[in-house]
Amino acid sequence: MTNLFCLSIVLQEANNNIEAVEKVKVKPSEFSSEMDLSNLTAISPLDGRYWNKVKDLSRYLSEYGLIYYRTLVEIKWLLKLSQIPEVSEVPSFSNEAQTKLQGLIDGFSDADAMQVKNIEKITNHDVKAVEYFLKTKCQEDPEIAKVLEFFHFGCTSEDINNLAHGLMLKEAINSAILPVMDDLLKAIYTMAKANAHIPMLSRTHGQPASPTTLGKEMVIFAERLSRERQDISQIDILGKFAGAVGNYNAHVVAYTDVNWPQVAEQFVNSLGLSFNPHVTQIEPHDYMAKLFHSFIRFNNILLDFDKDIWAYISVGYFKQVTKAGEIGSSTMPHKVNPIDFENSEGNLGIANAILDHLSMKLPISRWQRDLTDSTVLRNIGVGFGYSLLAYKSALVGIGKLQVNEAALNKDLDNSWEVLAEPIQTVMRRYGVEEPYEKLKELTRGRAVTKESITEFINGLEIPVEAKTELQKLSPHNYVGVAAQLVEEACIRANV
Repeated sequence: MTNLFCLSIVLQEANNNIEAVEKVKVKPSEFSSEMDLSNLTAISPLDGRYWNKVKDLSRYLSEYGLIYYRTLVEIKWLLKLSQIPEVSEVPSFSNEAQTKLQGLIDGFSDADAMQVKNIEKITNHDVKAVEYFLKTKCQEDPEIAKVLEFFHFGCTSEDINNLAHGLMLKEAINSAILPVMDDLLKAIYTMAKANAHIPMLSRTHGQPASPTTLGKEMVIFAERLSRERQDISQIDILGKFAGAVGNYNAHVVAYTDVNWPQVAEQFVNSLGLSFNPHVTQIEPHDYMAKLFHSFIRFNNILLDFDKDIWAYISVGYFKQVTKAGEIGSSTMPHKVNPIDFENSEGNLGIANAILDHLSMKLPISRWQRDLTDSTVLRNIGVGFGYSLLAYKSALVGIGKLQVNEAALNKDLDNSWEVLAEPIQTVMRRYGVEEPYEKLKELTRGRAVTKESITEFINGLEIPVEAKTELQKLSPHNYVGVAAQLVEEACIRANV
């Protein structure tokens, strides 16, 4: 089947579709806002066009994730109360009751989350809806039914929320984001190692500068990103559980003999979070600001990488592997655009804008709290979603790169002026007067060739051995210990 024949079939099918649409006379104004959410109707491209690339975050950072972790915290708190001897009204649960409660966590489903949302339509309070959901689920169990009112005991909504958000962040980062960061780091380290000895002309201020190696320039990014990734993994995710204004007011009135700060610390730590004892109604979110700023730094470094790779592609240092059927330009058939790095760059910008707002807004709350953090916190997934999308785009782009050594060598062959630096440095060693000025006169604004450099070296009043070593230099081998720096970094990174 020829390409023209295939094209005619496609055009015919398109014409048939157009005719069908014309018969129905569909107008944009007839678009129904009641249509189900789909890739076509989603307002955010994260939930539409890019869903398949970010869906791993959904189980943690979606509305479902928030409801699930709220449910988990409420149940775990009831179980904790049953372990406090002074709270005799909540005796230790039998194995059967514990299994029932744990089953509500392990078996939490989309239908359960939807049931909570339906309750919320009545209560107009999302956390209270979780409490009512659990009471409904447990009212038929004779043992748990006796202590239903101890769900949410002593809690303000933010006790539940801040721990839920902490767990959401912890699980999303560890399960969905750090693995992709690690893949990205490995890809850049691998690229650095493979090109450790490939010489490349440096450019400072956009002008030819002392040569380096392609691998060494790549390993710089890998090392920078690695440090930020390490910082992200080591930030403590904090939690509070101190009641309405952080003083355990109601707890102490109900059970005077219980050391509630100690109980709260034990409970928060049992969830895998670090305890913050000094709070208002909310955990102050300072750790979130620190965390999001760390992501911004990681993203900024990757943004720098994307722009450098884009520039290297533009001057021909990299070629891109083509894929059958893909189109670079709708009008210029020859184009193979660096779209993966451009997409990564664009999405990093959106991610950083969101994460920066989260970092700047969340630590600020009027007096003992206001509600402005609540709506903002619902956008954590947006900042992380665009970050993850950018990481994956960069990974795809890296996978398409092929080094074009011919282009690298051509630039080096045309840049003998870069040897002015080592020559004037050796001249200084041997006491030659005005070495910098002499090289400046030779090279600045003039065409410099291998022959002119050789002639200049031959005329120097320095030891013969020094002349011999200088004559061995070329733009291709004047790279210092670049390869060694790459090898050492790759060993540390276990690549």
